[in-house]
Amino acid sequence: MTANKYEPLRDYLLKEKRVDFILTFEEIEDILGFALPRSAQRAEWWDDDTPEHPRLQRQAIRDGGFDSRRTPDGMKVRFRKTSVFGF
Repeated sequence: MTANKYEPLRDYLLKEKRVDFILTFEEIEDILGFALPRSAQRAEWWDDDTPEHPRLQRQAIRDGGFDSRRTPDGMKVRFRKTSVFGF
């Protein structure tokens, strides 16, 4: 099994006490230790995770106990505990 390069984000989320918060792309890159791909600016990069299109970042976020949505301005990501969404 290959390690998920987004594990640092998962680890950050596992320690997070807030149930609803926003991080900038820059803050996420600091957590990860590398730059996000340009595709991260698209909403579906954060929102879409289907068996046909598995996404490592979505798996790490879910494993961290959160769901994510890109903010309307396209420069930040909102994280919410999955129980807040009713999952």
